[in-house]
Amino acid sequence: MRPHRRQLGATYLLMLFALAALGFGLARFGTVWATAAQREREAELIFIGGEFARAIASYRAAGEAGSREGPKTLDELLLDPRVPFVRRHLRKRYRDPMSGEADWQVELQGGRIVGIRSRSTRVALRSAALPGWVATGAAVPGEARHSDWLFRPDDAGGTVPAGNEPR
Repeated sequence: MRPHRRQLGATYLLMLFALAALGFGLARFGTVWATAAQREREAELIFIGGEFARAIASYRAAGEAGSREGPKTLDELLLDPRVPFVRRHLRKRYRDPMSGEADWQVELQGGRIVGIRSRSTRVALRSAALPGWVATGAAVPGEARHSDWLFRPDDAGGTVPAGNEPR
């Protein structure tokens, strides 16, 4: 026995509504997943920024007494040229988790590195409760971009707390 045309139309409409609901649910899940992934990358950016800030502080502390000068290049953090033996302030040149490249923007003062920034211009999800060694340059709160975050040693003590921040 064949179903009536009216029954086929209702089944067709029911399937269209089910497909639309499934599409909406998947789109919502994709948004939640993208936000969680960005939060994870931001936490990694803060951790890596802390490693750079700690390396700059270590470089300054290892210099001549009273000089407190930072490195001229990021490579000097990997292998300190001021000493005849191997001294590393930074284990490796980390990649920026926001861009996937090791193309950090360096902040110079008097030809010396005082901090680094990400080149990412995406709006940061995290805007509050940043560690003290992260300077923010956002003019409007809540609209800070990753490139507004300056990772540098604390000017008062010249150090970054060991262990950074839990991830």
